[in-house]
Amino acid sequence: MSTIRPFQIEIPQDRIDDLRRRLKQTRWPHATVQDFSRGQPVSRVRELAEYWAEGFDWRAREAQLNRIPQFMTEIDGQPIHFMHVRSREPAAFALILTHGWPRSPAEYLDLIGPLTDPRAHGLDPSVAFDVVIPSLPGMGLSSPLAAPGWDAARTAAAWDTLMKRLGYTRYGAQGGDVGALVTRELGILGPQGLAGVHLQQIFAFPTGAPGEMEGLSPFELEGMGTLGSFQKYAGYVDIQSKRPGTLAYGLVDSPAALLAWNSELFYGFEGQQAAQVDRDRFLTHVSLYWFTATGGQAAESYLENARTGAGYRELPNHTPTAVASFPEDFRSVRKFAARSNHRLVQWTEMPRGGHFANETEPGLVIDDLRRFFGGLQGSDGADQPARHSTGR
Repeated sequence: MSTIRPFQIEIPQDRIDDLRRRLKQTRWPHATVQDFSRGQPVSRVRELAEYWAEGFDWRAREAQLNRIPQFMTEIDGQPIHFMHVRSREPAAFALILTHGWPRSPAEYLDLIGPLTDPRAHGLDPSVAFDVVIPSLPGMGLSSPLAAPGWDAARTAAAWDTLMKRLGYTRYGAQGGDVGALVTRELGILGPQGLAGVHLQQIFAFPTGAPGEMEGLSPFELEGMGTLGSFQKYAGYVDIQSKRPGTLAYGLVDSPAALLAWNSELFYGFEGQQAAQVDRDRFLTHVSLYWFTATGGQAAESYLENARTGAGYRELPNHTPTAVASFPEDFRSVRKFAARSNHRLVQWTEMPRGGHFANETEPGLVIDDLRRFFGGLQGSDGADQPARHSTGR
């Protein structure tokens, strides 16, 4: 089952009409408070639902996505959807980009042009990329889940199969959120041809060892406050890691439930990221989950990773690795990351941006990717000096 076939998104009109009908007939919960102390406020979700039903133009977004070459294949029995854009530059380097939850390959829309066609964007054309952007198994168009067991490690192995199926003998990988878990597992796997991995998070935590908090940068120390806030509010992680099947009934039957659940992380637990959110882009992600009925299946990667430890386990990663740490996100700590990531070639403490930096700060991500993978081109990374930056 190694066939690769072209693919276009074509959502039937009756499913769009059904979505609008369901949104208009939503039974809204009674609001005991108007703030974020108990979850996403009814007023916020209701406003989003009204826009989704009346203002959001799915057909325009569908056409935008269909302007990017898309394909379907099957790996290990699982349907895999992916975008694949080849550069015009003859020495382009192959790069697989992995989105997170609750997102889709659309999170990379602003990166595709500058990465594949740097000349047209005023960038040095000697650093150019072919990009491959798959949908994670069970999320959106890589559906339905053919079987259980699709944790970050199994997905990483599938990504290597995909890159080799496309004819690439040397490539790099990038990811954030769930995509960071998959990409780090790819680094741990260390398949032949993998030149380096670029991560937006390494989820390494204090162990309680004496003196381990000494020598942390001010940036890293400040990040402990962000970690505390996440631990206070992140109930979605516990639920998706333990009972995604029960949660699925609401997420695939009620678009308002899916909207509220997916906005929890996207808009921020206290709405702190609302000003940065591109509402149409967010609803593009949500629509892809809705039309494919994968809101519940998307949660299953959390359960699979919780059961195996994939993405979090401190197995040795000897692949050249870059980390881009954003201040409004989980701030990776280099000292902790170095316990199992033995070739940290580039470490960037970004001046701004958060968990969804590919959408809110694409320029910073593009610069960091070009700096890292540009330095690895023509080398296996073994002799690359470590680089530490505070961003630009």
